[in-house]
Amino acid sequence: MSAVPTGIDAGPVTAWMTTCIPTLVPPLSFELITGGASNLTFLVTDAEGGRWVLRRPPTGHVLASAHDMAREHRIIAALADTPVPVPPAIGLCQDEAVNGADFYVMGFVEGEIVFDRSDGEAYDPSKRQGLAASLVDTLVDLHALEPAAVGLGDLGRTEDYCARQLRRWKRQVDEGSDRDLPLFQELHTRLVDGVPPQQGAGIVHGDYRLDNCMAGFDGTIAAVLDWELCTLGDVLADLAGMVMWWGDDPEARGRLGDVPTKADGFGTADDVIARYAARSDRNLSDLPWYVAFQHWRLAAISEGVRVRYAAGAMGDQERDNDEQSDGIDYLLSGAEAWLAKT
Repeated sequence: MSAVPTGIDAGPVTAWMTTCIPTLVPPLSFELITGGASNLTFLVTDAEGGRWVLRRPPTGHVLASAHDMAREHRIIAALADTPVPVPPAIGLCQDEAVNGADFYVMGFVEGEIVFDRSDGEAYDPSKRQGLAASLVDTLVDLHALEPAAVGLGDLGRTEDYCARQLRRWKRQVDEGSDRDLPLFQELHTRLVDGVPPQQGAGIVHGDYRLDNCMAGFDGTIAAVLDWELCTLGDVLADLAGMVMWWGDDPEARGRLGDVPTKADGFGTADDVIARYAARSDRNLSDLPWYVAFQHWRLAAISEGVRVRYAAGAMGDQERDNDEQSDGIDYLLSGAEAWLAKT
């Protein structure tokens, strides 16, 4: 029997899952699927091959509000009967005596994660265009939902989404960075001065892109995953994030230079915008501002990561500081280029 990974107390978790899933047959095996500073995801398999997925916060000292298991569970449960595909919500445990932290269990969804360019190139070429279309259509379906109608009307503040995001990420850099970033500050001022009027409020995924979804073997999106940043607000931020992550720029660096949609057959970011525009009634004339904002926001997030690595806060994990700085410079120049289109 394989060793139980850190973050799982096998006995109490097995007992709890047995109460939620009468068909479950112990013993259970646990395999870490994704880990790190984000929430931990485990594949759980029982003695007869039944499979589920368990999500919990990272081990050690964490900020509870940043790893809210009840919130994630609530969101996928609320979306269960909508056109947005999500894993089945099985149960939520908020008794820390069971596993040291809140966790929830969801059903296992068949498919694959298309994470990087090599995954994109390995994906069936005849299904790439359809998968790209399904990704866009699923986002349109999410944005078309009325939050209150699916029980999520109180998920977050709805007004001034982008202005609040700009304040939040500037504060993170101002308080956490160990260097001056004049272009970052200049772009913040320009973004604040140009915030477009928000067109209503919808459910914002917060990090919508192909590798945060389960790609079905039929060439459609089988499930949307990673709801930890979901809130209510300006849904065009989601579309802009997907455009940024599409990877059209041949000079893209870091993760943006190794995205799955760089493989032939997925189409271009312009195709994404055109398909969204054809299926949504939202005005996309201000989209360049939103794409600039997403580049700037990712630069802020990346700066925080760079500082943590430089300070040794990521343990024995290492990254080249100059390479990280170069990636941040690229993101800021990208933001500047998109603002020039507004």
